[in-house]
Amino acid sequence: MFMKKNMGTVDRVIRILVAIIIIALYFTHVINGTFAIILLALSGIFILTGFISFCPLYYPFGISTAGRKNEA
Repeated sequence: MFMKKNMGTVDRVIRILVAIIIIALYFTHVINGTFAIILLALSGIFILTGFISFCPLYYPFGISTAGRKNEA
C-alpha cells in the first residue's frame, strides 16, 4: 500500500516530543504499571508515525497536516 505523507512538521515534532516525555516519565518511575505499558506502546506508535510522516488514523478521514505541497 502506498502511504502518502499526511503529517506536517509541527505534528511530527509534537508526537515525537510527547513520546520522549512519556519514555522519560517511565524511566524516572513517575508512571508505572499497566498504565505505563499502554503509554509506552502509544509512544512507540507516535515515534513511528512521526518518523514516517504518515498517520493511519488520518487516512480514512482525509485529514492532512502536511500542507499543500504533498497533496496530489
